[in-house]
Amino acid sequence: MAILDNLGKYRNTGLLLLRLGVGVMFIIHGFPKLAGGPNSWTSLGGSMKVIGVDFLPIFWGFMAAATETFGGFLLIVGLFFRPALILLIFTMIIASLVHFGKGDGLQGASHAIELGIVFFALIFIGPGKYSVDKK
Repeated sequence: MAILDNLGKYRNTGLLLLRLGVGVMFIIHGFPKLAGGPNSWTSLGGSMKVIGVDFLPIFWGFMAAATETFGGFLLIVGLFFRPALILLIFTMIIASLVHFGKGDGLQGASHAIELGIVFFALIFIGPGKYSVDKK
């Protein structure tokens, strides 16, 4: 279809929409964890046990909550884009491993795996022209 063929010239608009959608969802997902305070952070940080890290769970939990919340914001504006993606990928790896560790299998871990793949691909693509990093 000719009309669909012309959409390629709007790549940067599509990339902006992807950044907005995923970024907003990560803020919505991460902010309650961040606002949950030290008890929430300790519980969340306990997830690091899946890779043998069993010290400072409050720190790791805060980092995960902050990564989801502020990483989502950085995706939206396209600022510190690649460093934010690296932190988000790490968070998704841990989330995937937690799901596997709980016996949720691929079905339970699929959401985190899918987002990790999207974030990994975005490292190569970059934030696009509608971003702070491009200005």
